Amino acid sequence: GIHVAKKIDKLGMRSSDTAQIFFEDVRVPCKNLIGEEGKGFTYQMLQFQEERLWGVATALTPMETIIQETIDYTRQRKVFGQPVLHNQTVHFRLAELATEVELLRSLLHRAVALYVEGNDVTKFASMAKLKAGRLTREVTDSCLQFWGGMGFTSEVLVSRFYRDLRLMSIGGGTDETMLSIICKYMDILPRK
Repeated sequence: GIHVAKKIDKLGMRSSDTAQIFFEDVRVPCKNLIGEEGKGFTYQMLQFQEERLWGVATALTPMETIIQETIDYTRQRKVFGQPVLHNQTVHFRLAELATEVELLRSLLHRAVALYVEGNDVTKFASMAKLKAGRLTREVTDSCLQFWGGMGFTSEVLVSRFYRDLRLMSIGGGTDETMLSIICKYMDILPRK
Protein backbone atom coordinates (compact mmCIF):
# COMPACT_ATOMS: atom_id res chain seq x y z
CA GLY A 1 0.00 0.00 0.00
CA ILE A 2 3.00 2.30 -0.03
CA HIS A 3 4.08 3.79 -3.36
CA VAL A 4 7.06 6.15 -3.76
CA ALA A 5 6.86 8.37 -6.82
CA LYS A 6 9.96 9.57 -8.68
CA LYS A 7 12.54 11.69 -6.89
CA ILE A 8 11.84 15.42 -7.14
CA ASP A 9 14.71 17.62 -8.35
CA LYS A 10 15.10 20.62 -6.03
CA LEU A 11 16.73 24.04 -6.16
CA GLY A 12 18.87 23.34 -3.09
CA MET A 13 19.42 20.82 -0.30
CA ARG A 14 20.31 18.34 -3.01
CA SER A 15 21.87 15.80 -0.65
CA SER A 16 18.44 14.91 0.81
CA ASP A 17 15.94 13.08 -1.36
CA THR A 18 12.43 14.45 -1.74
CA ALA A 19 9.61 12.45 -3.32
CA GLN A 20 5.86 12.05 -3.11
CA ILE A 21 4.80 9.04 -1.07
CA PHE A 22 1.31 7.59 -1.47
CA PHE A 23 -0.38 5.45 1.18
CA GLU A 24 -3.39 3.36 0.13
CA ASP A 25 -5.14 1.06 2.60
CA VAL A 26 -1.99 0.84 4.75
CA ARG A 27 -2.56 -0.83 8.09
CA VAL A 28 -0.30 -0.20 11.07
CA PRO A 29 -0.23 -2.89 13.76
CA CYS A 30 -1.13 -1.57 17.24
CA LYS A 31 2.35 -2.47 18.53
CA ASN A 32 3.88 -0.08 15.94
CA LEU A 33 1.58 2.85 16.72
CA ILE A 34 3.42 5.91 18.04
CA GLY A 35 1.26 7.86 20.45
CA GLU A 36 -2.51 7.94 20.32
CA GLU A 37 -4.39 7.08 17.13
CA GLY A 38 -5.69 10.14 15.29
CA LYS A 39 -3.31 12.54 17.09
CA GLY A 40 -0.56 12.68 14.45
CA PHE A 41 -1.40 16.21 13.33
CA THR A 42 -1.49 17.41 16.94
CA TYR A 43 1.90 15.81 17.63
CA GLN A 44 3.32 17.48 14.52
CA MET A 45 2.00 20.87 15.61
CA LEU A 46 3.45 20.47 19.11
CA GLN A 47 6.95 19.81 17.82
CA PHE A 48 7.02 22.81 15.50
CA GLN A 49 8.49 25.18 18.09
CA GLU A 50 11.50 22.91 18.67
CA GLU A 51 11.91 22.45 14.91
CA ARG A 52 11.80 26.19 14.32
CA LEU A 53 14.31 26.92 17.08
CA TRP A 54 16.58 24.19 15.73
CA GLY A 55 16.32 25.68 12.24
CA VAL A 56 17.34 29.11 13.51
CA ALA A 57 20.27 27.62 15.42
CA THR A 58 21.52 25.73 12.37
CA ALA A 59 21.40 28.88 10.21
CA LEU A 60 23.74 30.92 12.42
CA THR A 61 27.00 29.14 11.62
CA PRO A 62 26.51 29.15 7.82
CA MET A 63 25.77 32.88 7.93
CA GLU A 64 28.89 33.55 10.01
CA THR A 65 30.92 31.36 7.64
CA ILE A 66 29.64 33.20 4.58
CA ILE A 67 30.43 36.58 6.12
CA GLN A 68 33.94 35.50 7.13
CA GLU A 69 34.69 33.91 3.75
CA THR A 70 33.46 37.07 2.06
CA ILE A 71 35.75 39.17 4.27
CA ASP A 72 38.69 36.93 3.37
CA TYR A 73 37.85 37.00 -0.34
CA THR A 74 37.22 40.75 -0.56
CA ARG A 75 40.43 41.41 1.36
CA GLN A 76 42.45 39.64 -1.36
CA ARG A 77 40.33 40.48 -4.46
CA LYS A 78 41.47 43.75 -6.02
CA VAL A 79 39.44 46.10 -8.17
CA PHE A 80 40.95 49.36 -9.47
CA GLY A 81 44.15 48.61 -7.56
CA GLN A 82 42.68 48.17 -4.08
CA PRO A 83 41.02 45.35 -2.16
CA VAL A 84 37.23 45.26 -2.55
CA LEU A 85 37.00 45.24 1.26
CA HIS A 86 38.47 48.75 1.37
CA ASN A 87 35.26 50.15 -0.12
CA GLN A 88 33.20 51.62 2.70
CA THR A 89 30.02 50.17 1.20
CA VAL A 90 31.48 46.67 1.47
CA HIS A 91 32.94 46.77 4.97
CA PHE A 92 29.94 48.67 6.38
CA ARG A 93 27.54 46.13 4.84
CA LEU A 94 29.50 43.19 6.27
CA ALA A 95 29.43 44.88 9.71
CA GLU A 96 25.65 45.34 9.43
CA LEU A 97 25.16 41.69 8.49
CA ALA A 98 27.34 40.48 11.39
CA THR A 99 25.28 42.66 13.74
CA GLU A 100 22.02 41.19 12.44
CA VAL A 101 23.35 37.65 12.97
CA GLU A 102 24.21 38.51 16.58
CA LEU A 103 20.74 40.00 17.14
CA LEU A 104 19.19 36.79 15.82
CA ARG A 105 21.42 34.75 18.14
CA SER A 106 20.16 36.81 21.11
CA LEU A 107 16.53 36.23 20.15
CA LEU A 108 17.23 32.50 19.82
CA HIS A 109 18.92 32.39 23.25
CA ARG A 110 15.97 34.17 24.83
CA ALA A 111 13.45 31.82 23.20
CA VAL A 112 15.42 28.71 24.19
CA ALA A 113 15.82 29.92 27.80
CA LEU A 114 12.07 30.51 28.05
CA TYR A 115 11.37 27.12 26.45
CA VAL A 116 13.66 25.32 28.90
CA GLU A 117 11.74 27.01 31.73
CA GLY A 118 8.54 25.48 30.34
CA ASN A 119 7.03 28.59 28.75
CA ASP A 120 5.07 28.76 25.50
CA VAL A 121 7.60 30.20 23.04
CA THR A 122 5.43 30.03 19.93
CA LYS A 123 5.61 33.79 19.39
CA PHE A 124 9.40 34.03 19.92
CA ALA A 125 10.14 30.88 17.91
CA SER A 126 8.03 32.27 15.06
CA MET A 127 9.79 35.64 15.26
CA ALA A 128 13.20 33.99 15.25
CA LYS A 129 12.32 31.73 12.32
CA LEU A 130 10.90 34.67 10.34
CA LYS A 131 14.05 36.70 10.97
CA ALA A 132 16.33 33.73 10.18
CA GLY A 133 14.59 33.08 6.86
CA ARG A 134 14.84 36.67 5.79
CA LEU A 135 18.36 37.13 7.13
CA THR A 136 19.74 34.05 5.38
CA ARG A 137 18.49 35.50 2.10
CA GLU A 138 19.94 38.92 2.92
CA VAL A 139 23.34 37.58 3.99
CA THR A 140 23.74 35.19 1.08
CA ASP A 141 22.56 37.73 -1.51
CA SER A 142 24.74 40.56 -0.17
CA CYS A 143 27.84 38.40 0.19
CA LEU A 144 27.38 36.72 -3.19
CA GLN A 145 27.32 40.18 -4.77
CA PHE A 146 30.74 41.00 -3.29
CA TRP A 147 32.20 37.84 -4.87
CA GLY A 148 31.38 39.20 -8.32
CA GLY A 149 31.31 36.65 -11.14
CA MET A 150 32.99 34.06 -8.92
CA GLY A 151 29.93 34.13 -6.65
CA PHE A 152 27.79 32.92 -9.54
CA THR A 153 29.81 29.72 -9.87
CA SER A 154 29.32 26.40 -8.11
CA GLU A 155 32.96 26.51 -6.98
CA VAL A 156 32.38 28.69 -3.90
CA LEU A 157 30.47 28.04 -0.71
CA VAL A 158 28.49 31.27 -0.88
CA SER A 159 26.63 30.08 -3.99
CA ARG A 160 25.71 26.76 -2.32
CA PHE A 161 24.44 28.55 0.78
CA TYR A 162 22.54 30.99 -1.47
CA ARG A 163 20.69 27.95 -2.89
CA ASP A 164 20.34 25.82 0.23
CA LEU A 165 19.44 28.41 2.85
CA ARG A 166 16.48 29.60 0.77
CA LEU A 167 14.56 26.73 2.35
CA MET A 168 14.69 28.54 5.72
CA SER A 169 11.76 30.76 4.68
CA ILE A 170 9.70 27.78 3.55
CA GLY A 171 10.43 24.64 5.60
CA GLY A 172 8.78 24.35 9.01
CA GLY A 173 6.32 27.10 8.08
CA THR A 174 6.59 29.90 5.53
CA ASP A 175 7.39 33.51 6.41
CA GLU A 176 3.72 34.30 5.89
CA THR A 177 2.70 31.57 8.35
CA MET A 178 5.17 32.99 10.90
CA LEU A 179 3.69 36.45 10.41
CA SER A 180 0.17 35.09 10.97
CA ILE A 181 1.26 33.35 14.18
CA ILE A 182 3.01 36.49 15.45
CA CYS A 183 -0.07 38.59 14.63
CA LYS A 184 -2.27 36.09 16.48
CA TYR A 185 -0.08 36.35 19.60
CA MET A 186 -0.11 40.15 19.29
CA ASP A 187 -3.91 40.00 19.03
CA ILE A 188 -3.89 41.91 15.74
CA LEU A 189 -4.85 39.07 13.38
CA PRO A 190 -8.27 39.85 11.92
CA ARG A 191 -10.90 37.39 13.09
CA LYS A 192 -12.96 35.56 10.52
